[in-house]
Amino acid sequence: MWKEFKKFALRGNMLDLAVGVIIGGAFNSLVSSLVDNVIMPILSLVVGRLDFSNWFIALDGKHYDTLAQAQASGTATVNFGMFLSGVLNFIIMAFVVFLIVKVMNRLFHGKEEPAAPTEKTCPFCKSKIPLEATRCPHCTSMLEIEE
Repeated sequence: MWKEFKKFALRGNMLDLAVGVIIGGAFNSLVSSLVDNVIMPILSLVVGRLDFSNWFIALDGKHYDTLAQAQASGTATVNFGMFLSGVLNFIIMAFVVFLIVKVMNRLFHGKEEPAAPTEKTCPFCKSKIPLEATRCPHCTSMLEIEE
């Protein structure tokens, strides 16, 4: 069993996945910091100096000035301001991953040459037929051989 686990754990794909997860975790904390410490304060200035972390609904029906006060009293809260911050984190991370994939595809795949055509159009019935055809299988017209 130990040999099977060792073989599984040391496979190339498994190590690549482990590195990806570690880098993804570090990247997640970086984006979270960017959103919490840079973007959200700027956004709160734009919408009137609101603190998104204090956007919540207390489920006991009472009014609390801050989320900390509501949580200190033991009240359950719906923290939609923090949810908005999480949505913004997701959008930024998805956009950055999209850009990375786009750049990697351009680097590794480049511009591929279009494949040589394997079909032509019958001049009589406009059906697609093989290049080597001398008679159209659809309308049975005789075709001129193109050279």
